Amino acid sequence: MRNKFYAVIVVVTFLVSLSACQKRLDIVPFQSLPPAQGLVTESDLGGVLIGAYDALQSTSSYGGDIQLMGDLWANRAYIRFRGTFNGLLQIASVTTTSNPIAVDNGWASSLWSNAYRAINSCNLVLANLNLVTSSTSKRSRIEAEALFIRGSLYFELARLFGKSWGDGDNSVNPCVPLVLTPTPFEVSGLTSANYPARASVAAVYAQAIADLQKAAAQLPVTNLHYATKAAAWGQLSRIALMQAEYAVARDMANNAILDFQGRGIGLNPVFRDLFYTYINFGGVAPREYIFYMRVTTQDGTNGLNTYYGQTVSSIPGTAGRGDMDVQDAWVNLHAVADTRRAFFIRTNRRLTQKHLDRFGHVPVIRLAEMYLTRAEANFRLNTSVGATPAADIKTIRDRVGLPEILPANLTLDNIILERRLELAFEGHFLHDVKRLRQSMPGSSFANGPAWNSPRLIMPIPQREMDVNKQLVQNEGY
Repeated sequence: MRNKFYAVIVVVTFLVSLSACQKRLDIVPFQSLPPAQGLVTESDLGGVLIGAYDALQSTSSYGGDIQLMGDLWANRAYIRFRGTFNGLLQIASVTTTSNPIAVDNGWASSLWSNAYRAINSCNLVLANLNLVTSSTSKRSRIEAEALFIRGSLYFELARLFGKSWGDGDNSVNPCVPLVLTPTPFEVSGLTSANYPARASVAAVYAQAIADLQKAAAQLPVTNLHYATKAAAWGQLSRIALMQAEYAVARDMANNAILDFQGRGIGLNPVFRDLFYTYINFGGVAPREYIFYMRVTTQDGTNGLNTYYGQTVSSIPGTAGRGDMDVQDAWVNLHAVADTRRAFFIRTNRRLTQKHLDRFGHVPVIRLAEMYLTRAEANFRLNTSVGATPAADIKTIRDRVGLPEILPANLTLDNIILERRLELAFEGHFLHDVKRLRQSMPGSSFANGPAWNSPRLIMPIPQREMDVNKQLVQNEGY
C-alpha cells in the first residue's frame, strides 16, 4: 500500500510539474507580438534593434551572401564554382550561358526577404523612438543605428536588383520598393500601401544617402562592433563612388581615415593578421576593421567561410565546403614579391586564405578600402585631400612588400588593380566592373556580360511578384 501511495504521489507531482512547464514554455516569441504588446519599454526597443543587427548578420546579408554575389557573379575567369548548389551555379555561370538567373533562385529570394525583414525592424525602431526616455543621446544613437542599417541595405538592394547608376535614366529605372513605415502585424491591417511598386534607382539611392548622412551625424566614434561614424562615412563613400561623385567619395573616405588616425589606428602592419581572427587571435577583431559581422563559437555564421573555406588538416579550426577554386589568372595578376600572391593554399583546389577560419569575423568595411577610394578620387580630380594618390597607394603596397610607384608613373589602372588585389573576395569585383563601365571577364578571357547587361541584375523573386501585383519584373526574366 505504501508503495502504491508513493507511486500516486510521484505521478501527481509529475503531472502538475508538466502542466507548469507547459505554461512556462507557452510563450509567444517577442518578435511575433503586435507592436502594441511587444513594444512597451525602452528595453523592448533595444531588443528590436538587436533583431535588425541579427538580420544584418545573417548569411543572407552581410554574414556572407551580399559579398559572395559581388565576387562570384559571372567571374569564371578568376573563380570557378565547384559546388553543387544549383542557385549559386546559375549566378556563377552567367558568363557561359544565355539563360538568366531563375526567378525562384534561392539566393536572390533570401537576399530580398532578409533585407526587408531587417528594414522592417528598423522602421519599428524609428516609429517608436518615444520609448527611449533615459537620455537624448541614447535615443539619438538608437535612431542612427537603425538608419545606418536601413540605408546600407537599400544601397545593397539597389546594386543587386536595379540597373547600375547611370545606365539610362536613374529617375525612371525601377529599383526596389521603398518601405519606410512598419508593416502592420495583422493581415487585416494591410492596405494597398503595404504593396508598393518599385521606386526608381534615383529614389532608392537618395533614401540610402539621407539615412546614412543622418546616421553619420549622430553615431558615436566607437560603438563596440556596432555601427559608428566611420562605418556610415564608409558606406557614403561607396555610394558616391558608384555615382561617380568623386569629391564626395574622397571626402567621406578621408573622414574615416582621419577618424582612425586621430585614435592612433592605421593599417594592420601584417596583411595576414587581418584574417584568421578566431584561430590566431581568439575573436579579437583587427583594429583596421571599420565595420564587420561578429562571429563567435556561440553565435553567427561566417557565410564566406562556408563557400571559400575548407578543412585544412595543417590549420586547426578551418572549415568549409571548398567550393571556390581561385584560378591561375587571378594569382598571376599579383607581382611575384606581393605578399597577397602567397595568401592562397592548395588542397584539391586553390583557396584564398581570407575565409578559412570557421569562426572568423566577416569584414564589411576595412580601412584599406578608404585609402584606395581616396587615392582613386584624388587621382581623378587631380587633388590631394588628405594625401596624394601616390602616398595612399604606397601605404597599401608597403604592407605587402611592393615597391613604391612614383607619382609621375602612377596611373588609374595601377590604382584599380591595387584595389582589386587588396579587396579580393570581399564583395567588390562586380560593383567595380559596373561603375567602371567594363565587361565581366569571360571563362576563356573573352569578354563576358557588359557592365549594363540584364544578366548582371537579380530577378525580382517570383514569390514577391505573386504577392505584390504592383511589382514588375526585370528585363530578361
